[in-house]
Amino acid sequence: MTKMGEDSARREERELVRACLRGDALATCRLVARFQRDVYAVCLRLLGHVQDAEEVTQEVFLRVFRSLRCWDKTRPLRPWILAIAVNRCRSWLRQRPRTKPLTDGLQMPRYDGPGESLWELQEALEEALRQLREEYKLVFVLYHDRHLAYEEIAEVIGRPVGTVKTWLHRARLELLDYLRRRGWSNELAVYVPSLLPLDSSAAGR
Repeated sequence: MTKMGEDSARREERELVRACLRGDALATCRLVARFQRDVYAVCLRLLGHVQDAEEVTQEVFLRVFRSLRCWDKTRPLRPWILAIAVNRCRSWLRQRPRTKPLTDGLQMPRYDGPGESLWELQEALEEALRQLREEYKLVFVLYHDRHLAYEEIAEVIGRPVGTVKTWLHRARLELLDYLRRRGWSNELAVYVPSLLPLDSSAAGR
């Protein structure tokens, strides 16, 4: 997005929030419609249950509207809302241990090989992701599944951009190591290049 486009989007967000704070019901519906897909997707990825994700999504927007006056209008709205979603999911998981994999429904990098191999590689990717530390997993999901930029992820998790890059880099390295040890080396280079570390300088930060 260009600088002009970003400025226009920020102005639109500020106007939308002001309308919500005035009690404009239409603006409230517009805000929910604008961010509901992202919030629900993150909740589903982190909770692994449709019913839990739906319930937490509702709670997230209740919290968003209760806290809307606290939003820093100089910052983008989407990461702020997703940060509320991530924090609520963490609380939910502490209160109710999950019984389904974190990766249920995750839009993993696509592999266009033969059908059986596709299923096997998908299973291997999901199993690899289950082995990651929570913070690596979260950054990986926000980057690869929700397509947030480094700066947006930093806003969501409350960490510096350098930390985001480091965690994403380490997540990729651990995933690659897991998959290569299980014989997927050739397929990775051809069909899942998005998993390959993009910034080797991040290692060791």
